[in-house]
Amino acid sequence: MADEQQTLDQQTPEQPTGAAEDLTARVQELEEQLAAAQDQALRMVADLQNVRRRAEQDVEKAHKFALEKFAGDLLAVVDTLERGLEMSDPNDEAIKPMREGMELTLKMFDDTLRRYQVEALNPEGEPFNPEQYQAMAMQESASAEPGSVLKVFQKGYLLNGRLLRPAMVVVSKAPAETPPSIDEQA
Repeated sequence: MADEQQTLDQQTPEQPTGAAEDLTARVQELEEQLAAAQDQALRMVADLQNVRRRAEQDVEKAHKFALEKFAGDLLAVVDTLERGLEMSDPNDEAIKPMREGMELTLKMFDDTLRRYQVEALNPEGEPFNPEQYQAMAMQESASAEPGSVLKVFQKGYLLNGRLLRPAMVVVSKAPAETPPSIDEQA
């Protein structure tokens, strides 16, 4: 019987130790699951905030640039009015009333475009900016700085600071040096 008691004494401490280890392992496992769930919840909150922020930015851009296509289509009308004024003779009395009407119409268009943050780009004399201008040709010029805009074929436009249409321009380049003639070499 003493042997049985000793065996029971030896088993009794082991059983609680085994159960304690099981409980400790289970607590550890649950803590890891809790940490993973908390991490996942934080990530989901961050993702939700990012989605909200992107949606707000998209709505803001939609409001800001909703007129882009419409304004772009109106630019052809403005160009036509400008060309008509350029081609007509301001001294011709027969077309003077029509010319005045075109000038007033063009002014109304310009005012309306400005009201909706559509700005004209007329870069004549400015350095060439490839982000806002489209070079149609290069021309030698002794009087203009190389790389500057000599002539504007078609004005460009910005809508709320974003390019709506690039300006079509002629860019200056340095005149080619002519080789010395035979007489100058001698």
